[in-house]
Amino acid sequence: MNDTSLETRLEGVVGGRTAQALQRAFEMRTVGELLLHVPRRYSRRGELTALTGLPVGEQITVVAQVLDVRERRMQRRNGKLLEVRITDGTGFLSLTFFNQAWRSNELLPGKRAIFAGKVSEYRGQLQLQHPDYELLDDDAVTNGAELDEAAAKAWSETPIPIYPATGQLPSWTIQRAVGLALDALGPLEDPVPRSIRDAEGILELREAFELVHRPQRTNDWQRAQQSLRFREAFELQLALLDRRRRAGIAPSAPRPPKAGGLLDRFDAALPFELTAGQRAAGSTITEELSQPHPMHRLLQGEVGSGKTLVALRAMLQVAEGGGQSALLAPTEVLAAQHLRSIVESLGPELAPLLNPVLLTSKMPTAERKRALLSTAAGSARIVVGTHALLSENVTFADLGLVVIDEQHRFGVEQRETLRRKGDEPHVLAMTATPIPRTVALTAFGDLEVTAIRDLPAGRQGIETFVVPVFERPKWADRAWLRSLEEIAAGRQVYVVCPAIAAGAKEEGVEDPGPVEPEVGGGGTPPQISNVEDTLAELRARADFAGITTAGLTGAMKPDEKDAVMRAFSAGEIQLLVATTVIEVGVNVPNASMMVVRDADRFGISQLHQLRGRVGRGEHPGLCLLLTTAADGTVARERLDAVAGTRDGFVLAEVDLELRREGDILGTEQSGGRSTLRLLRVVEHGELIAHARDVAAALLDADPELHGAPLLAALIAGDQDHLDNLAKS
Repeated sequence: MNDTSLETRLEGVVGGRTAQALQRAFEMRTVGELLLHVPRRYSRRGELTALTGLPVGEQITVVAQVLDVRERRMQRRNGKLLEVRITDGTGFLSLTFFNQAWRSNELLPGKRAIFAGKVSEYRGQLQLQHPDYELLDDDAVTNGAELDEAAAKAWSETPIPIYPATGQLPSWTIQRAVGLALDALGPLEDPVPRSIRDAEGILELREAFELVHRPQRTNDWQRAQQSLRFREAFELQLALLDRRRRAGIAPSAPRPPKAGGLLDRFDAALPFELTAGQRAAGSTITEELSQPHPMHRLLQGEVGSGKTLVALRAMLQVAEGGGQSALLAPTEVLAAQHLRSIVESLGPELAPLLNPVLLTSKMPTAERKRALLSTAAGSARIVVGTHALLSENVTFADLGLVVIDEQHRFGVEQRETLRRKGDEPHVLAMTATPIPRTVALTAFGDLEVTAIRDLPAGRQGIETFVVPVFERPKWADRAWLRSLEEIAAGRQVYVVCPAIAAGAKEEGVEDPGPVEPEVGGGGTPPQISNVEDTLAELRARADFAGITTAGLTGAMKPDEKDAVMRAFSAGEIQLLVATTVIEVGVNVPNASMMVVRDADRFGISQLHQLRGRVGRGEHPGLCLLLTTAADGTVARERLDAVAGTRDGFVLAEVDLELRREGDILGTEQSGGRSTLRLLRVVEHGELIAHARDVAAALLDADPELHGAPLLAALIAGDQDHLDNLAKS
């Protein structure tokens, strides 16, 4: 009896060399991981793949027909070149082979094959050099036998799976490996209970694997994909809900407010009224902090909606009984800004009582030691820091609240590392990037979500305009003159660039998705704007003589960054040229204008965050998005969307529609591709929500999953996958 299971290592099934190739290319180690590598699409033997619009520089796999073959002697080197043209009936693609004339015996005109290789361009024509190929040989399939009309039709329409592949691991090699795994696989126990399979109309797991990889007709792989997609959504939601449930029942020290205590004293000294959204969020958090179980909440809201104030009020509530709060920020600039803001907000009466401290990896050793001692002793009730807070040598006397600012910059494992420094502390994650519901269910499904939609009274509006540099060069010139007008009126200006210097991109710049060639493009694309060159350019302009300028980047030393931000906040710097280090948390009310160079190099959410740095005081804000992207491109569509609305929740939905799937869930931290296999949050929002309802009903009826032990074991071992999903 075959004992190969989904947990069996690949070496013993597909051979050591193929197993190593699969691990290098796709991090696959087991039979189950291989079988979950499903085809990206399907072709048929009687169907050809479109050859138009193939991406230069990328690996592709196509099904096409040989049109003609010719051989010629090369002019500048010894040997002969075999040129093969393939077609889909409309477009053409050239294949070139050096000194391999024997291939003309295989690649005969009229032959169909699967071709794989890297697309290049030569003299204006697309080509594949030395591509791999797999012939779809009629004679080999039929063994010379005559097929009746029905059999011939069935054979010609049998789907051919085309797998996500690499240059070293073509689609048909993966297909053979999958075939070996399916043939070796023993009986499978299905972790999803039969009652759910029947109610949802999904295939058993073994049948789903068989039909998705070896379909006989189109309906086979469609049914299999639907079944596997539901399983993925269901198992993911079940794991997230189980994590939320277990966190919610864990014992935790209640942190109730005290009448006349720190929180009441803070509220009484506020020079303004809380917004309705702040009051509602604060009320919810106050109630949850008072419970004997830990809070796990995501607070999302518009740029400038006052989330940090809500978090500070929660910290004060925790401090009532001597508890400490840790605020984790993604950058040193933001951490330092948070500390200054907290100290200023607390005022001279409360700040000494809570002793807020800053902890970063690059701060001077003496300061760092003092901060570590205050944190360990408990005298620092509020500790603000970067990833340095996660270090093993950072200990707390009584960590009662963990606040994660800009949650999408961190993963679940980082949140958990900080949380484990206390005894089941409360957790408040924050983001100024509104999250569409389907993404929230997928990436933050273990957190309760609260949104603040209103802005503080008196906040001025921000106007945003797209400035197409090539199409409207006078507009671009006007952008710099407009900044001088703001400075002449006593206000300050940001200029934002995606790079630090030539060839030095700033860490943390979002990948916005496709960036199309510039208007009038061709040849070498222009250099991306950077802080170093922009500063030099502005300082060289006669009309900027006398304007105080400075640069700010993530590459600067912490004390240098802090000094620049302090000078800008004090009005000593009139124009600040910066990277995305000023994206969040930076608050200079006198800054009224922002110029973003090469704005198409940023994502929608990042642009929305950046422009939130202006219009924070008594003067309205102006944001100019300079771009070389052509009208009608996706890049310009992103910029037009940002210019068209200030509603971050609307922009979040646009972002979800326009961006690549992997980017939504944070590919930078998860290997460059989406951690979802068949689910696509853009397309399958209803399925994800439905799967969550099914999972919730199962957990309500059987919280410990005693009736589904295989499912319980599956989600217990699924924490690594959840951690990857939440790296966004």
